[in-house]
Amino acid sequence: MEAFVTQRVSVEQLGGQYLGERATLLQFSSAFCRPCHATRRVLADVTAMVPGVAHIEIDAEEHLSLVRALGIEATPTVLVLDPDGWIVKRAAGQPRKADVIAALGAALA
Repeated sequence: MEAFVTQRVSVEQLGGQYLGERATLLQFSSAFCRPCHATRRVLADVTAMVPGVAHIEIDAEEHLSLVRALGIEATPTVLVLDPDGWIVKRAAGQPRKADVIAALGAALA
């Protein structure tokens, strides 16, 4: 996952969904994306293991303005947000659980 701390995602942009107390895993998906389903499972596993971390999944096709604003080019794309919504890390493609846990370290630090 690459470091990326120049943009902030607000609760309003997420349709009122609240950010995690410690961090948020923001997943951009599309309906027929097989890696998106696997990514959902990986992120659910991680959020179950790490207290205070939320997982929010966004349908990229239904939120094109947010996709464009954040420069999302492929699904799945996962953004790691700090508690204030600042993007700390981002990765495209299906992540491994170990990589997600490592990326969370940057948001939790």
